[in-house]
Amino acid sequence: MPKRIEAKRIRFSDRALRALPPPGDGERVEYLDTEVVGLRLRVSGSGTKTFTLFRRVRNGPPERLTLGRFGEIKCEQARAAALKLIGRIADGANPAEVKREHRGEPTFAGLFAEYIERHARPRKRTWREDEQKYRDYLAQPLGRKKVSRITRADLAAIHSAITRAGRPTAANRVKDLVSSVFARAIEWGYLDNNPAKGIGDNPERSRERFLQPGELPRLFAALDGEPNSNFRDYFLLALLTGARRNNVAAMRWVDFDWDRGEWVIPMTKNGEPQRLPLVPEAIAILTARKRAAADGARYVFPAARADSRRGYMSGERKAWLRLLDRDECAQLSQRIAAVGGKVELVEGELLSNALRRLRTIAKRLKVNTDGARIEDIRIHDLRRTMGSWQARTGASLLIIGKSLGHKSPQSTAVYARLNTDPVRASMETATTAMFKAAKQEPAADVVPINRRARS
Repeated sequence: MPKRIEAKRIRFSDRALRALPPPGDGERVEYLDTEVVGLRLRVSGSGTKTFTLFRRVRNGPPERLTLGRFGEIKCEQARAAALKLIGRIADGANPAEVKREHRGEPTFAGLFAEYIERHARPRKRTWREDEQKYRDYLAQPLGRKKVSRITRADLAAIHSAITRAGRPTAANRVKDLVSSVFARAIEWGYLDNNPAKGIGDNPERSRERFLQPGELPRLFAALDGEPNSNFRDYFLLALLTGARRNNVAAMRWVDFDWDRGEWVIPMTKNGEPQRLPLVPEAIAILTARKRAAADGARYVFPAARADSRRGYMSGERKAWLRLLDRDECAQLSQRIAAVGGKVELVEGELLSNALRRLRTIAKRLKVNTDGARIEDIRIHDLRRTMGSWQARTGASLLIIGKSLGHKSPQSTAVYARLNTDPVRASMETATTAMFKAAKQEPAADVVPINRRARS
């Protein structure tokens, strides 16, 4: 929870509130208006400024009623709303009704923004993924609707639409997110029931996709053609560490133990830190990036924009699709050439345009395009690829689980007794096999790691 700083009393004005600085990270400060008793402004660490009314309701405890965000409403509007509420409460208005009308009945967009600020950001490592789900699936159908008017039928229709689009698992995750948002709405007094309850899940199959031996050379060739070294190194490190993609994107230089050749991930999906041994190929990439990094750089993959809120890279999903497009272009070019077709290079041509052109040529020449694109492969499958190649090269399930940071009640005690030496050996063996399959040379000129005995 954010650290609360003692409230300060000032005269609210639009100019004065715009000038208020945000508190430090993990802190929250409140300001009290000198004109309307109970009117407050809460400023979060992110700089969000929210008007509230803190008032004792008849025969009940003090209530905090949200009036709106500064910027969306002005000071005088907040004062007017506060005075109206104070009058209604004095007349004996039901607190739940007051909350619904003036805190509640927000649009779903407003509720979701509050959900992110109050619940997701402080508690969920994946809160940015929640924001993406909202933008992709929920903003258009629900954003402007009052929350009390959103029905189970509305949510079932969204779930069904995502499912029909061929994304049954995504449909389930979006439904789970909406259910969580409405659970918080009940907790905060906006609603009395959760309209997402009772919507059934699509059946889910465990995903088993990973890069096959014949696909690895194509991946490395596409990576060689990637002009952005940040994305190229990011995908390679995702493969060579087996770490979750968000952990790789948020790599910090301070988290590396160079003497032991290990990366200490401060927080993983299972809620615990993980000490991950680095194979020589990963160390070679990191060493090169460290030499090229700016003085005082915090992240291995810093954000492209200096004003980025999270500070580290974004856009990896689009880069991954471009990687697959680049590989498909190469495959189509080879197949067109094999039947005597001619492919002319167009200087400065966009990759997407080149792919469309090659598909058109292949269709005209009746070229067999089966397998020209590596289908159904995602960034997360790079992590699964490391585990699969460990299994292929003889690693035990315990070793694989340790290297990938898996956790289960049954295996926790065993994992605790495993040191990283056999994990490192397994990952190095798997990496050697992957590089051999990809017809790649192993890392050269890597400074040997200090592998002193570890407890």
